[in-house]
Amino acid sequence: MNNAKEFNEMRILAEQGDAEAQFNLGISYDRGDGVKQNYQTAAKWYRKAAEQGVAQAQFNLGNSYYHGQGVKQNYRKAVKWYQKAAEQGLSQAQFNLGMCYDNGQGVEQDYEEAVKWFRKAAEQGVTQAQCNLGSYYYIGKGVEQNYKKAVKWYHKAAEQGHTQAQYNLGVCYANSQGVEQDYEEAAKWYRKAGEQGHTQAQCNLGSYYYNGKSVEQNYKKAVMWYRKAGEQGHTQAQYNLGVCYANSQGVEQDYEEAAKWWTKSAEQGYADSFEALKELIKMGVIKNPF
Repeated sequence: MNNAKEFNEMRILAEQGDAEAQFNLGISYDRGDGVKQNYQTAAKWYRKAAEQGVAQAQFNLGNSYYHGQGVKQNYRKAVKWYQKAAEQGLSQAQFNLGMCYDNGQGVEQDYEEAVKWFRKAAEQGVTQAQCNLGSYYYIGKGVEQNYKKAVKWYHKAAEQGHTQAQYNLGVCYANSQGVEQDYEEAAKWYRKAGEQGHTQAQCNLGSYYYNGKSVEQNYKKAVMWYRKAGEQGHTQAQYNLGVCYANSQGVEQDYEEAAKWWTKSAEQGYADSFEALKELIKMGVIKNPF
């Protein structure tokens, strides 16, 4: 909001029943734009605009009820307003409505209904809806299992940069699910997801470099990817990084560093790391860290 005059003009229009002004006034109070932030007042103006059919106001009011922001949390009322906005074609409302059906929030859990709304949102390009729809087809949740359709939806989301969809697509290429097995393509999608911080993708790519699977074997690159995942707490990557240090693969041999990573992994319950530490203790390389 540029100035007080504009705000007052908008308030006058809102009080006169102008739906767009009511919605914009709700936004101002919601964000604290030109006025002190007040979620209750934001919800009040969203409601007025929503009752006049403004889809975005209906969606925002649904969010207010979903999160209990400015109103008492009420999933049923959230669903009511999401539904109104979703039926007007608002993609984010369609996705949120799908999530409510998926989780049984404000409605009885209904995976088929979740699929219906995810599909509508996915067709409008909502990446999380595309990824969710892909996962529904992948496991046969609310629809008949169909790997080809799973791949189709994962691809749409992955191409828009959705990290989990990129990883899932890599898994499909690695395991020949809905597509011909193609480790190079799997590595491509694992790399994209890994570069965005997906730990399992980073670990998988590390293993590809470690074993020379679809890429030239390169222990240094394996170590690099294992380390990225290991530093985020990924137990298998921590174990694998320990192996590299113990065996001088991509790094200089360093049992203390190996023990450090195996300890991190073992503390999270990774059994192979316990066994590896036992061997170092037997060898007299380290003392019992536990």
